Amino acid sequence: MAGSPNGPAPAPVPAAQSGQPAQAGQPAQTAQRAPADQPAQTAPVLRASGLSLRYDSRLVVEGLDLELPPGAVTAVVGANACGKSTLLRGLARLLGPAAGTVTLDGDPLASIGDRALARRLGVLPQQPTAPDGISVRELVMRGRYPHRPEGIVGRWFGGSSAADETAVDAALAATGTADLAGRGIEELSGGQRQRVWIAMALAQETEVLLLDEPTTFLDLAHQVEVLDLIRELNAARGVTVAAVLHDLNLAARYADHVVAMKAGAIVAQGRPADVFTEGLVAEVFGLEARVVPDPVAGTPLIVPLGRHMPQAGSGHSAGEGDVKYETTPLRNAGTPA
Repeated sequence: MAGSPNGPAPAPVPAAQSGQPAQAGQPAQTAQRAPADQPAQTAPVLRASGLSLRYDSRLVVEGLDLELPPGAVTAVVGANACGKSTLLRGLARLLGPAAGTVTLDGDPLASIGDRALARRLGVLPQQPTAPDGISVRELVMRGRYPHRPEGIVGRWFGGSSAADETAVDAALAATGTADLAGRGIEELSGGQRQRVWIAMALAQETEVLLLDEPTTFLDLAHQVEVLDLIRELNAARGVTVAAVLHDLNLAARYADHVVAMKAGAIVAQGRPADVFTEGLVAEVFGLEARVVPDPVAGTPLIVPLGRHMPQAGSGHSAGEGDVKYETTPLRNAGTPA
């Protein structure tokens, strides 16, 4: 799997510093700086400049500028058909730009060889397909392809190395799919398949990871597991992650940086507590909602009103049985309480 470029340049969001492990349902902290006796690793910069993307004659993204904050987790949100997945495809070089460029550490993606790019940038598309009859372990092992020797020797005699086996074992364990290793992909449920695809992306061991709706087909418990895993990967390896997410509350809880899109353009970007306002939710999603502090994480919690719920100004007055919210200040993912 390979990657791609795209977007505007927001100020990088500093990674939160914490030595405390995350509790279930709470985001892990972003990567800490290396100790003084270890060489500091600089996270790669994936940037889109003046990026336009189209399908045939239909322009989906036009003149977009974006820089993914290095070493952070970015959530891309927006209504259906607003260009989120198209943007990710452009950043992953799965869709060539109609105009503009995408660069990785200043190098245009178009100038980087396929295997070299796949060692640095991984992508999990929205609806990946697997070859017929392939087992779970075989599929996850395919994530190691970029690390095999090049040329005829690697192609015909390049069996898996000890490093490959270790990486695959770790990816299977991290995604809770080790017990499925010998089963065929066609035997799995939708949620199990999604976790196996994520395991393949993890086994690739890239510096940048682009995930298009990684929680699709997953029940709530497995959505939280996957997002916990993404935060842990970010913390342990400093991987720069961008994920298209539909659940705004999970995006607010797990992301350092949020990019909100509408009609192929970026409407707002920044820290979750700055982006997720009632006005933004109304503008991007056409939804009236209240934004209150998440009682667990303190991050923004979007509460849709709907037509059948009492709303401010509707003549409904607070009664004895009504829920009352304290006006606790919102905070961002990874920010200490």
